[in-house]
Amino acid sequence: MRKSRKGWKIGLISLVCLGVVGGGVGAATAPTWAGAPIESEAQSPARTTQGLAAPVVQAMELGVTPTDGAAQVNPAAPAVIKVDHGSIKSVALSDSVSKAAVDGVISADRSTWTAAGALTFATSYNYDFTVVDGVGRITHKTQTFTTVPASHEADASVYPRSGQKVGVGQPLQITFSEPVTNKEAVEKALKITTTAGQVGAFHWYSDTMVRYRPETFWAANSTITMDMQLFGVDLGKGQIGNFNKTITIPIGDKKVMVADSANFVADVYINDQPAQHFLATMGDERFPSASGFMPLMDKQRYAHFVAASIGLKPGDPANYGELDVNYATRLTNSGEFIHQATDSAVPYIGKLNLSHGCIGLNEAGASWVFNNMGIGDLVQVINSVSEPAAPTDGFGDWNIPWAQYASR
Repeated sequence: MRKSRKGWKIGLISLVCLGVVGGGVGAATAPTWAGAPIESEAQSPARTTQGLAAPVVQAMELGVTPTDGAAQVNPAAPAVIKVDHGSIKSVALSDSVSKAAVDGVISADRSTWTAAGALTFATSYNYDFTVVDGVGRITHKTQTFTTVPASHEADASVYPRSGQKVGVGQPLQITFSEPVTNKEAVEKALKITTTAGQVGAFHWYSDTMVRYRPETFWAANSTITMDMQLFGVDLGKGQIGNFNKTITIPIGDKKVMVADSANFVADVYINDQPAQHFLATMGDERFPSASGFMPLMDKQRYAHFVAASIGLKPGDPANYGELDVNYATRLTNSGEFIHQATDSAVPYIGKLNLSHGCIGLNEAGASWVFNNMGIGDLVQVINSVSEPAAPTDGFGDWNIPWAQYASR
């Protein structure tokens, strides 16, 4: 039995061998790779799609900001190059005219380059960068973009100026070179704090001018800090803020003059304590003094008044022609001052109102105010039949009720 089975195996093997020699099924043409080594994708040109062998190289993805050819780019916008499935070899960003370079930083994994230096307005920039994919293939590119032109660059001025000491009644005023329609964004970019912890509100008088004050007067001897982060802020209609700046404004003692039109007197209080008492003459029935609060605006040792500037014409009984006065401290843009009364008015001080709205004092009183009160100190006119002066005819912001002032 065992011999018979062994003979069967030998016979089967012999049959297969004969089939090969004789050109049967086993004689089909050999594979084309027969006798050659198997080639992998690592040994052949890199592939980015799934194939028969490994590895598969993922396609490199490149993102560049600003994009090639971009115009009116906000100079505060981030300049960034990012590579996925590759790495950054080098980046150069420069002014296309001056060739001034913009500094930048490549991340530790070399996947991202970020500009560290600021861009400028009305400038054309060149991007020149080299990236490498996962198998070492190098790609070099150049791109260009331009920033916002000068016609859309917005500036602003602030009053009082930084470091200028003012009184407790001085609102902050910001005047923009271009109209602001995106007011909420601008307000967020203006962070105002005080050492007294006071919180205030913005009040827009026009698209180019906004003021800020607290509900009550600034705290005496406090300091206001305004952190202005306006660079890159869109003011609206494509107008872009062009600066960041921090401003500090020291506040002095609380100085308030209360001028009583009905009783012809003016009393000065310093930090709520009586300091001076003056006899006065104020605006007559035709030209009553403006009522309410008026912060002092500026001072002139000698001032020249012209009646025509307030609409008086020759022949008008109130026309005084031209007049020189001493110790003039301005209350309104329209021409109300505290000043030394003229010689003809001195006999009526403390007895009669006969001015064109100004507060007339004798020489001692006018010179004391000139020498001891300053920008932002307050005058409050009471018992006058006149309405308050318009807030923009000086700084009459305190005459606007707080709820109205703080509303948008």
